[in-house]
Amino acid sequence: MRRNSAKLLAGGVPQVWLGANFWSRTGGPLMWRNYSPEVVREELRVLFDHGLRQTRSFFYWPDFMPAPDRIDEAKTEHFADFLDAHREVGMTSIPTFIVGHMSGDNWDPAWRGGRDLYADVWLVSRQAWFVQRMTERFAAHPAVAGWLISNEMPIYGRLRHEPKAPVEQVNAWAQLMVQAVRAGGGHQPVSLGDGAWGIEVTGTDNGFSVRDTGELVDFVGPHVYRIDGDPVRQHLNAAFICELSAVAGKPVVLEEFGLSSDQVSAAGAGHYYRQTLHNSLLAGATGWIAWNNTDYDDLVEQGPYSHHPFEMHFGITDRAGNPKPPLHELAEFARILSEVDFAGCERPDAQAALVVTEYLERGYPFSQDDDRPLIFTSLQQAHVAAREADLPVGFTRERDGIDPDCSLYLLPCVKQIQGPTWQRLRERVADGALLYLSYTAGEVGHHRQPWIPYFDETFGVEKQLTYGVVDEVADEVVEMTFTEDFGDITAGEVLRFRVGGNEHSRAYLPVRPRGAKVVATDAHGRPALLRHPTGSGEAVLCTYPVEHFAARNSRVNPEDTHRLYAALARIAGIDRVISVDDPRVFADVLVHRDGRVFAWLVSQHDHEVPVVPTAPGRSVHELGTGEELTEVVLPAYGVRVVELKTR
Repeated sequence: MRRNSAKLLAGGVPQVWLGANFWSRTGGPLMWRNYSPEVVREELRVLFDHGLRQTRSFFYWPDFMPAPDRIDEAKTEHFADFLDAHREVGMTSIPTFIVGHMSGDNWDPAWRGGRDLYADVWLVSRQAWFVQRMTERFAAHPAVAGWLISNEMPIYGRLRHEPKAPVEQVNAWAQLMVQAVRAGGGHQPVSLGDGAWGIEVTGTDNGFSVRDTGELVDFVGPHVYRIDGDPVRQHLNAAFICELSAVAGKPVVLEEFGLSSDQVSAAGAGHYYRQTLHNSLLAGATGWIAWNNTDYDDLVEQGPYSHHPFEMHFGITDRAGNPKPPLHELAEFARILSEVDFAGCERPDAQAALVVTEYLERGYPFSQDDDRPLIFTSLQQAHVAAREADLPVGFTRERDGIDPDCSLYLLPCVKQIQGPTWQRLRERVADGALLYLSYTAGEVGHHRQPWIPYFDETFGVEKQLTYGVVDEVADEVVEMTFTEDFGDITAGEVLRFRVGGNEHSRAYLPVRPRGAKVVATDAHGRPALLRHPTGSGEAVLCTYPVEHFAARNSRVNPEDTHRLYAALARIAGIDRVISVDDPRVFADVLVHRDGRVFAWLVSQHDHEVPVVPTAPGRSVHELGTGEELTEVVLPAYGVRVVELKTR
């Protein structure tokens, strides 16, 4: 199956954005009141010297539009100089129009009067007027690389008495705003700046459908600040969100990511940036805009920094413009992007698919929203396990129709799936594919246990369930002992899974084989993993929700699900281009249009480690020098990019 590698296009030429969200240290959001051409040029030069070529800039709405029919000319002249400074330095910018939210605070123009930003016709017209007028003023400027309609509008736009706006109102608003850009002569790529926090990506309905608005925009821009109790999941958070953001089929730009140095060590900040940049690249991101360019120690008396003081220190430079560790990581990342000519690279097709059930992104009569967190977190943990197994996976969405060309379909802790989809999967098994499902009773007290038809027939078992009653897992660790070889797992090996979950989900599936072969048993002699040949393929059932167990534990990765996935890949006949026999080192590749193959090795070790990559039929070479390597040394949480050449 094809994996999203779409690039931004400008005049038909692929673009790679690497930059920073920008407020000058002279004022933060109020920089246009305290504008210093000299300081701005100094700030931009530091970014440019470290390989950054873009900023994301902001029309602070209360300042730029002080009245419903007036634009502040002095502020606009400042912005014109700001763009001129970009051109002088050799950079471009992505202006953002409706900026009423930033860094933990909301600000309204004085004339808004509490009107609804999406449904009040007059206020919508005022926004469109502002967007069109600002576009008319700056669309021809060579320093404009693209446009963003808002900054995190789901936070700013919602009314106090409503947790979200109706989807149809949001879609109409988005359409009118994008049309206003085009009416103003804006020919550059445009997106919404909403954060890509819609239900298709997060499982939470905030009124912004990434699928719907994806039809209007040229790219999707996730804002990722998620935190996790597991370091490996933390390092893959942005990558996972980028994978899900590809639902629209558009280029994915990691539009905001970062951290405050008040909340992490200097070394930890560098590790986080390095991991986020490279892992999201391997997950299909085509642009990166860090939050943000500088620190604001001199603005501690000014909101939002007065009440959110940690927001002062998200900068990649300090208050004086000196580089912090994240900027050094961005500089090294820029070097690698240039070295491999990233604009010409794509991810290879995948033979394995993670199935995204439609219940993540769509409600059905009498289905429950509170089922979605388990779907999201189980998928996330499955993504981690696949990366630990060096197994390239695509995400195939039930709503779009299951991709028919995969050799392996992974359904981690899937409780709900559409009847027709299940039939298609059964047909794929009959045609030679391998289907894997891990059982879950769900995480909520209603409709416990699966909704899957023909379950017994598919897996060659007879369920031994009592209606409404779960079979509790009493062990703290599930031990899975293999009674025969399974892929590269040999008979007698034991896999262990730390148990997690609540009183509903901490459960296993009791079964009796009815045609299936038991390949692993638990510590009590019960079937834990079974395989059932059907037609040319087979279905594999795990009777424990191992991905969910891990998802509900902190500091759990790497855990043994990656062994299952690697074994499934071998049984399915999937050849990995490169792999490392260490789950704490991820290995993956990009392929250049000229045929070159570049491999990434990404370490999750907190210390230096040597690794020996396996690349069947290929040799491993140092970038630049071409020296052949038999061993690659990775520093703590380090990344190495090498070239693979055919022997």
